[in-house]
Amino acid sequence: MALTLIIIETAGSGLYEFTDRAAAFVGKTGVGEGLLTVFVRHTSCSLVVQENADPDVRRDLDGFFRRLVPPADDPAMDWIAHTAEGADDMPAHIKAALTQTSLGIPVAEGRMLLGTWQGLYLFEHRARAHRREIVLHVASG
Repeated sequence: MALTLIIIETAGSGLYEFTDRAAAFVGKTGVGEGLLTVFVRHTSCSLVVQENADPDVRRDLDGFFRRLVPPADDPAMDWIAHTAEGADDMPAHIKAALTQTSLGIPVAEGRMLLGTWQGLYLFEHRARAHRREIVLHVASG
């Protein structure tokens, strides 16, 4: 069993890739076969496995979620009660609920079994910068 914490400093909403950092951690563990669990310790961001070849995919995904769940000051969101932390806070919680806070990635031969174009991303849902903590844990099979 191996465990580490990585920090991602965000500059606002969007997808932040950390595939290389996760791969380096898995390689250092010496685990040949097992499962990498990735967990984000926050409620207004999430984790996704997404294409890492074309940056348009990340921009389009971020744009889709902004249209799906607009800020609380948008007239369509006048039903929101939780606004004390800003117009982007409750929508960020909704976006996080629609995605994931934990991922499981198979490990074989000491590496993650991601597909050719797959990458691991922190999906920041808040408009301002944040310091996000992601826990990585590898258990051998």
